[in-house]
Amino acid sequence: MKRICVVGLFLFISASIIAQYSSNASKSQFAAFWNLENFYDYFNDSTSVSDAEFSSYGAKHWTKTRFTNKVNAVGKTLLAMGLPAIVGLCEIENKFVLKRLIDSDVLYKFDYDYLHYDSPDRRGIDVALLYRKNIVEILSSRPIPVLSPNGDSLVTRDILYAKITLNISNKIDTFHVFVNHHPSKYSGAKASNTARKYALESLRRACDSIPLGDNVIIMGDFNDTPSPETEVILGDDFFNLALPLHQKGYGSIRFNGKWELIDHFIVSKNLSESYIMEIVDFDFLLVKDKAHSGYKPLRTYSGPRYVGGVSDHLPIVLKLKENL
Repeated sequence: MKRICVVGLFLFISASIIAQYSSNASKSQFAAFWNLENFYDYFNDSTSVSDAEFSSYGAKHWTKTRFTNKVNAVGKTLLAMGLPAIVGLCEIENKFVLKRLIDSDVLYKFDYDYLHYDSPDRRGIDVALLYRKNIVEILSSRPIPVLSPNGDSLVTRDILYAKITLNISNKIDTFHVFVNHHPSKYSGAKASNTARKYALESLRRACDSIPLGDNVIIMGDFNDTPSPETEVILGDDFFNLALPLHQKGYGSIRFNGKWELIDHFIVSKNLSESYIMEIVDFDFLLVKDKAHSGYKPLRTYSGPRYVGGVSDHLPIVLKLKENL
C-alpha cells in the first residue's frame, strides 16, 4: 500500500482506508498505549509555560481547529487498531482533552470513558486510561506518586493504577493495570537516571501489594530502552514484552535515524506466555525521514512548524498469542 505522508493527512483519510485497517485488526487485541506528545487543550488557563505555548495565541498557535484535527486523528487510529478495550495515554493535559476525545465524531459510538488524576508535573501533563464501559468495569483506581527513598514526592507524573474486570464472550477476568510516564532524560543523565529509578521503585512497591498470581499489566513510556536495571528492580515476577522487539532493533520513536523502544508492556509472569506486544506502524502515522533513510513518526509540530501529525511516538498494543 502506498504510504500517506501529506501535511494534515488525518483530515483526508478515506473511509475505505479506515475500514481496511479496522478489518485487519485482531479481535484478540486487548490493550494499547500511546504517548500523544503535548496533547494540550487550546486555552491558556494555567501557570505552566507549556500551556501558554500550546494555546490559540501562544507560540505554537495551537488553535481549536488544530486541536480538533488531533482529536480526530487519535480517534481514527484507535478505530483502525480495532478499538482496544483499554488504552493508556500520556502527555495529556487534562479531562477536557479526554472528554473531547471520547466524544469525538469517531469514538462517541463506542462507549469509551476515562480515568485521570492531576499530577504535579511541571509541564502540566498527566497519564490517563481510556476504557470501553460495555466490557470493562473499574473496581478501584488511584494515583501513585513517585517517591524518593526519604518519602518526598518527585515533581513528575504520577503512576495511574486501576483494578479492572474485562468481560469478553461472558468470560470475566480481573487485571491490575499501571500506566506510567517516567522522567525524561532532558534533566541530564545522572539526575534523570536517579528519577527513573525512583519511579521504578515506586511502581515495584505498588506491585508488592498485589497477591502473587494475579494478572498485572504495566504499560507506559519508560524513557529508556529495556534494561537489566528494570529487571532487577521489578524482579523475577514480571517479564518485559518489549525486550524481544528491542533486541531485534524495533522502536517506537526515532532519534537521529535510529529506532529506540522506550514504550513498554510489562506483564506478570503468569501472562508472559499468553500475550505479545506489537508496535503499530500504520502508514498514515509515518513520514519520510529527510535527514536519514527510511521513515519516522509524523509529529504534530516539527520545531515551530505545524505539520499535522499526532506524535513522535508510535502506539504499542498488547495481544493474545492464541488468536494471532
